[in-house]
Amino acid sequence: MNENKEYITHPDEMGTIQISEDVLGAIAASAAGEIEGVTGLMGAPGGKKSGQRGVRITLEDEGAVVDVYLMVRYGQPIPEVAEKVQAAVAGAVEAMAGFGVRAVNVHVGGVSFQ
Repeated sequence: MNENKEYITHPDEMGTIQISEDVLGAIAASAAGEIEGVTGLMGAPGGKKSGQRGVRITLEDEGAVVDVYLMVRYGQPIPEVAEKVQAAVAGAVEAMAGFGVRAVNVHVGGVSFQ
């Protein structure tokens, strides 16, 4: 496996399951993109840590911290869109990866008129 990536390891009766940070980023990006009012994801400041544009994952002992950088459609209530993104991302990561999410930070970097 690539040594530059971080993996979450789940012990199992028959061995271990390793999930890449990139997989968590893809799950989070997909969940955020499904929310009405989100027009796209933006590049995260400081580079591309999780391998998925617009999402940065930080793995901690008590769970993952997910930062989502996005654009919202003009006319949509930004706080409501952000809350829906938080719930969708946390739910998707927990359901698909089985890894707890400690926080989902939504960063709205712009408004889209499309």
